[in-house]
Amino acid sequence: MNDLLTIYIKKLQNNKLTRNTIDAYTRDVKRFIDFTEKRNETHETVDNITIMAYSEYLKKEGKANSSIARSIVSIRNYYKYLIKNNLAQNDPTAYFSLPKIKRNIPQILSIEEIDELLNQPEQLTIKGCRDKAMLELMYATGMKVSELLSLTVYDINLDSLYITCNNGRKNERIIPIGTHAISCTSEYLKIRNKINLNNLNLLFLNTKSEKMTRQGFWKIIKEYAKTTSIKKTINSYTIRHSFAVHLLQNGAGISAVQELLGHNSMSTTQIYSTVIKKNKIAEIYKNTFPRA
Repeated sequence: MNDLLTIYIKKLQNNKLTRNTIDAYTRDVKRFIDFTEKRNETHETVDNITIMAYSEYLKKEGKANSSIARSIVSIRNYYKYLIKNNLAQNDPTAYFSLPKIKRNIPQILSIEEIDELLNQPEQLTIKGCRDKAMLELMYATGMKVSELLSLTVYDINLDSLYITCNNGRKNERIIPIGTHAISCTSEYLKIRNKINLNNLNLLFLNTKSEKMTRQGFWKIIKEYAKTTSIKKTINSYTIRHSFAVHLLQNGAGISAVQELLGHNSMSTTQIYSTVIKKNKIAEIYKNTFPRA
């Protein structure tokens, strides 16, 4: 690996960024460095033309605008570090305009569909009991998958009905949880020791008594989605999105939802209001147009 990149990664680790964030930065910057080396360019000779060429290269690779924008931001942060430490003079991304990102409206399940999905795990088995607790807790809190899988047994307070969610940064948030999620989690904790053979503090473990991966959780969602009658596409984000919309539909304020989700920007949370507005218009049309 490039020496400068190695130093940069250590800096990111010292900033206590999440593992996923560090991995993403590493992939983006390394891919860019490989591209420049093939062009016989160094970090000092790279310029705006190089960035334009790299953007076109990513497009030909089939990368979406969101992926390209993220890559450019990663490169920009990398050069900010180099300039700050007198390892580079200029930021080649300074005059490059990020590609416009189309914000897709997330897929949402109705309350009835959420009930059907969450009722799929068979609680009489160890795996089913664990899966039921995971799905119920995710819907009750709206946590990201990475946050859910990083929970420890010390993060959940069954008596006070709240959970401490730490996303790997300096900020953490306290999220209230409902009695149903508490009940399912309590049942899981009774049998958790049967899969915790390595004596870990992580709340949820895979069948090998190790930390569950994002891919592992995705397979769980996919497994249960297949057994439902739901025709919508269901992925690891669907429950989080549904949590947000259901709160807004039942009168929660947008700022409260933003805090519960851990969004830094209100604009990120605002997209859920768009979902509600779209659904209301469709409902009005259905109920009022004679040939709907």
